Amino acid sequence: MKMFFRVITAAVLVLSCCFSQAENPARSPVLSASAYQWIDGTDLLKDVDVLESAYSQLHPGLYRYATPQQTRARFQQLRQELHQGASLAQAYLAFSRFAASVRCGHTYANFYNQPERVEKALFEHAGRLPFHFRWIEQRMWIASSDDVRLPRGTEVLSIDGVPARDILRMMVPYARADGGNDAKRVAQFEVTGTERIEAFDVYLPLLFPQISANPLLIVRTPGDRGTERLRVEGLTLSQRQAQAPLRTRESTDPAWELEFVSSELAMLHMPDWGLYDSPWDWKAFLQQAFDTLHARGTPALVIDVRGNEGGVGVGDVLLSYLTPAPWTPPRYQQRVRYQQVPHELEPFLKTWDPSFKDWGSDVRRLDSNFYELTRWQAEGTNVITPRAPRYEGRTFVLIGPENSSATFEFARDAQASGLATLVGRPTGGNLRGINGSAFFFLHLPHSGIELDLPLVGQFPREPQPDRGILPDIEVALTPGDLATGRDPEMARVTALLAESRR
Repeated sequence: MKMFFRVITAAVLVLSCCFSQAENPARSPVLSASAYQWIDGTDLLKDVDVLESAYSQLHPGLYRYATPQQTRARFQQLRQELHQGASLAQAYLAFSRFAASVRCGHTYANFYNQPERVEKALFEHAGRLPFHFRWIEQRMWIASSDDVRLPRGTEVLSIDGVPARDILRMMVPYARADGGNDAKRVAQFEVTGTERIEAFDVYLPLLFPQISANPLLIVRTPGDRGTERLRVEGLTLSQRQAQAPLRTRESTDPAWELEFVSSELAMLHMPDWGLYDSPWDWKAFLQQAFDTLHARGTPALVIDVRGNEGGVGVGDVLLSYLTPAPWTPPRYQQRVRYQQVPHELEPFLKTWDPSFKDWGSDVRRLDSNFYELTRWQAEGTNVITPRAPRYEGRTFVLIGPENSSATFEFARDAQASGLATLVGRPTGGNLRGINGSAFFFLHLPHSGIELDLPLVGQFPREPQPDRGILPDIEVALTPGDLATGRDPEMARVTALLAESRR
């Protein structure tokens, strides 16, 4: 499968270069005219210069999966693509594709950090498919829909004549993922209602301008009753978000839920750890949750982080309620590329913490390429210390390919410690290390496009495979599960508990 996607990626790069040079590029009927505002080639080359200077001097993972020579060639390819000029839509695609080539899950033209002009032009369209869906073996299966003609478990074969498989193949080269973790790339283009802006919704009109706002679908409903042709009405951004309302960052309502499935099993639903500036006290919630588990004597706990990419360091707190004794995770070395940001780059960089611009005494020189960062990993600070009350029952963690940042690290440490059994599909992220922790938001002055720039790279002490975390018990999702609403991971957990009782 990995080889398949790499071949497709190479083909898409060639085709995209050709399309971007076209004198009359196709325009999507979904996007507004502002998406096709023309940007002069000279100005775009200046943006590429800013991008190359910033990434080459500051990005800790730029050469993790490519040599400096290969990286310079990719910058030259980007210049070749943009030197004659491009529309805003084409420029966004070109910069996004370059960012994806770094093979870092935190390096991309972040939907949430774009200037209002770019956001309105590219994201606020009315061409969103009116359903949620999953990819299973490169086929599109509906998970939920308000349209009675599209029941759960329906397969979408084509959209306005474009086969669903081809849509996925064209999107994969734009996916942000670490190393060779293609499962994360595919999962990124599912629409599940867990994101305020879905990647699939962004890239569909950019890559397939021939698809209309109200496309004609060829579908096969459950029961294999043959194919049907259905015209559907596209959704606006607000209509998409209303399908699965998401908790706002300002809310004081709990982001998680402790559910008692039965007298013997509790489930901690954790769909989001992005609580950086949230007024909600998540640590107090966990304390109360484990107090309740202890008081009730619940023998089994499921921690559900499926669909949760990451956020704040919740994982260490969870493990502290599970461990019987102090435990030191197999921490990775944290490296940065610089001690102080070059002065000429400062006008293009934004961040929430100005101290990221000068690490000062928090770094020490390792070699000509890296400094070791000690700010968050000083000696003796990486120990998981037990908290009371300790949960002594059996613990399961439900995982999947979306887990690629803090939840990837939690899955890694939960497995390494033996404190929980991982159930589900392989995670995102990568055992060779991920990049993150601190960020600059790099503003390209002429196009107005922003690209995230992670600043801290994790590097393993010993060689690691190019993959995410493999579950202890792997469970695959099937179209039948979608059709019936069955949760296969939870079904497996309950079956295991029934077997242990017998």
